[in-house]
Amino acid sequence: MEIYNPDILVITGHDGMLKKGSKYNDIYNYRNSRYFIETVKEARKYDKEKQKNLVIFAGACQSYFEALISAGANFASSPARILIDFLDPLLVAEKIAITEKYKYVTIDDIAYELRDGKDGVSGVGANGKLSKLT
Repeated sequence: MEIYNPDILVITGHDGMLKKGSKYNDIYNYRNSRYFIETVKEARKYDKEKQKNLVIFAGACQSYFEALISAGANFASSPARILIDFLDPLLVAEKIAITEKYKYVTIDDIAYELRDGKDGVSGVGANGKLSKLT
């Protein structure tokens, strides 16, 4: 974080529920969600120090969506505990990157571009990051 000083951070990889269809609120029922959550919390500490207004996408297939949002992610996967398309996190990050700073991006602005819509990705939203060059 110190070297690259990002304003958009995508934290993803592999995840999954150990006992599919049960224990949705048990962090130990997810392969890697706890590591995504720890990373989001650390990134938010950095963001607070640098005042960057960092936009974070976190999670992977079947991740603990609610805990990721509570930890500070703007967008996360997977509210419906489904397998997401590997491009979904990139599409969210791209939308934030190419939207003007004064516009607020919500999942409703992006859902139609995602393979599974709001079942695969959701979140609280964020301001765009594009600055007009004059």
